[in-house]
Amino acid sequence: MLYLLFEYLHKHYDIPGLRLFQYITFRASISIILSLVITTVYGRRIIDYLHSKQVGETVRNLGLEGQMQKQGTPTMGGIMILLGILIPTILFANITNIYVILMIVTTIWMGAIGFLDDYIKVFRKNKEGLAGKFKVVGQVGLGLIIGYTMLFNPNIVVRETVEETAKSTSTAPMVLRQKGETFYYTQDVKSTKTNMPFYKNNEFDYAKVLKFLGEDYEKYAFLVFMAFTVFIVTAVSNGANLTDGIDGLATGTSAIIGTTLGILAYVSGNTVIADYLNIMYIPNSGELMIFAGAFVGACVGFLWYNSYPAQVFMGDTGSLAIGGIIAAFAIMIRKELLIPILCGVFLIELVSVILQVSYFKYSKRKYGEGRRVFLMSPLHHHYQKKGFHEAKIVTRFWIIGIMLAILTIVTLKLR
Repeated sequence: MLYLLFEYLHKHYDIPGLRLFQYITFRASISIILSLVITTVYGRRIIDYLHSKQVGETVRNLGLEGQMQKQGTPTMGGIMILLGILIPTILFANITNIYVILMIVTTIWMGAIGFLDDYIKVFRKNKEGLAGKFKVVGQVGLGLIIGYTMLFNPNIVVRETVEETAKSTSTAPMVLRQKGETFYYTQDVKSTKTNMPFYKNNEFDYAKVLKFLGEDYEKYAFLVFMAFTVFIVTAVSNGANLTDGIDGLATGTSAIIGTTLGILAYVSGNTVIADYLNIMYIPNSGELMIFAGAFVGACVGFLWYNSYPAQVFMGDTGSLAIGGIIAAFAIMIRKELLIPILCGVFLIELVSVILQVSYFKYSKRKYGEGRRVFLMSPLHHHYQKKGFHEAKIVTRFWIIGIMLAILTIVTLKLR
């Protein structure tokens, strides 16, 4: 809202300093600062309020060292993260931008599902929380909304190199550009292309999956894209939810991922840098950097209270929202196929649970008794069982997260 106000004032009045709000980097910076203030300064009040309402975590005795000491620690602290994201975004981002609108919807949507789950656990005293099928319905619903909007909203396009004589369904004009001594035409078009590591030109078209259908295969590309979108939103939100098992792990890992996505959004939304780095240019996507700044600030600010020993837990209110945000953000900047690398920590946590459950059921049928791959899943609990301290596990997972973030950026330049 402030962005639109200052834009209006700058347009009609000659007030010094207002032009700063036109710069994405400036608004992203103050977005980070405000988010940190909200989560650290006002976060203390939220924790005290949760204490007064006795919104405490109910801990099951799983035989983990120091686990029972966490009994009664306030949960639903994800509210702090949601406020730290939404308030700076609404204030400093261009809220008429379709990408920003989608991210706000994603945050509220997944936050509401997580909040309902926590509410049932805490106030209804039902340890199971919201039934898994309802969570999946919510995740699938969000995936469909994002996929449909990405495919059919006229403001969501990518800039592609086209031949001067090529036929195009886009009404956008072709623009002559120069790179070195080479001249070429570009045009903003609707596309099902995305970035993919270790692939020719790092670009992959979902339509090619259906090439076996014949000449009209492009008509059905939306089905593949929608399926991928739903799968990614569901997988990443569940991965983040499972990672939130020890103090600071999900929060710190998410901050690393958010920083990387923010950089990629800025690069993808800047025509000069995107052209120089030879990566896909996505008009107006740079505005997502303000959201990314708020997201990272909220995660780091929450980490102030969530680091070992945690004074508050985010609960599903925070973890489901974080996962949904990361998935939606990556899809919007056409980097969703980089998620297995960037979100490698989430992926290995999710896979560890799937392997553990699957092998237990298989061995029970075959041998009459269930056997396990890990001492306990998700993976971070396996290392706890082996005697590693929580803080050491978290720090090492963060280091792995940083290495994966660097690798993600590097893969975009591998040809």
